[in-house]
Amino acid sequence: MTGRGSTVLFIGIAGSVLAIDRPTGTELWRRRLKGTASFTTVLLEDGMLFAGTGGELYRLDPATGEVLWHNRLKGLGMGLVAFASGPSVAAAVAAQQAAEAAAAAAATPAAAT
Repeated sequence: MTGRGSTVLFIGIAGSVLAIDRPTGTELWRRRLKGTASFTTVLLEDGMLFAGTGGELYRLDPATGEVLWHNRLKGLGMGLVAFASGPSVAAAVAAQQAAEAAAAAAATPAAAT
């Protein structure tokens, strides 16, 4: 349901997250998260669904909308929650190590024959 060929669209609006069937527009589920926040941001990555609203962060089950965890992000106010995504930490570390090894190899003079 949440893979690359997924027919589900997740939207965030007015403190809620909705799952919508793309071909029909039918609402599959709706989860009210908190208060009356105007903006609700949504991120689906690696099968995990995240939402942010009213300065709080949630992880939802993409199949049911059930809240799996909730972080109030205390001390940060009620602002818009923005998401950024990238490669996993392990992939980023491996890429950095490969770049450093390549730079070290390029800096080493070739052995005379």
